[in-house]
Amino acid sequence: MSENAVLVRQLGPDDRDDYFNLRLRGLKAHPDSFGQSYEEALAKGPSQHNAMLDGSRAAEGDFLLGAYASAGTPLIGVVGLIRIPSDKQRHKAAVVGMYVAPEAAGRGVGRALLKELLRRASRMDGLRQIQLLVGSRNEAARKLYESLGFRKYGCEVGALNVGGVFHDADLMALLI
Repeated sequence: MSENAVLVRQLGPDDRDDYFNLRLRGLKAHPDSFGQSYEEALAKGPSQHNAMLDGSRAAEGDFLLGAYASAGTPLIGVVGLIRIPSDKQRHKAAVVGMYVAPEAAGRGVGRALLKELLRRASRMDGLRQIQLLVGSRNEAARKLYESLGFRKYGCEVGALNVGGVFHDADLMALLI
């Protein structure tokens, strides 16, 4: 599957359970890559994503995208964008929840998701900067982000505490 063959679309309310189940897979497999733990996600349930999935703020910069091998196939990747709402920071948004299922890894799914996210972000009035956090040891993800123009501007030491083990995160940004 090439990046061009990947179907990427905005997720909506009907996609909630598929999104939640894929997110749970990511949280369980990579606890050092997400701010929310598997246990927290289970406790809150799928309804915690209703506001993002309803699409009412997509034009302003809050949305979730899903990737599929083709129409009618299972969800294989997700990514979100959240715009900072305050007047002085509205020029910034953050990439959140990036995850590609292992069976689709290395097939252009992550790149396709990010390219669509950046395409949509570039059309948003006043949005000038996309930020993200990536685990300092996640070389594959960092290389993908760099290939799309993101640059490291710092490191948050001890960004996540997973079972008493602290993990650093690189701060990256892309000016659009």
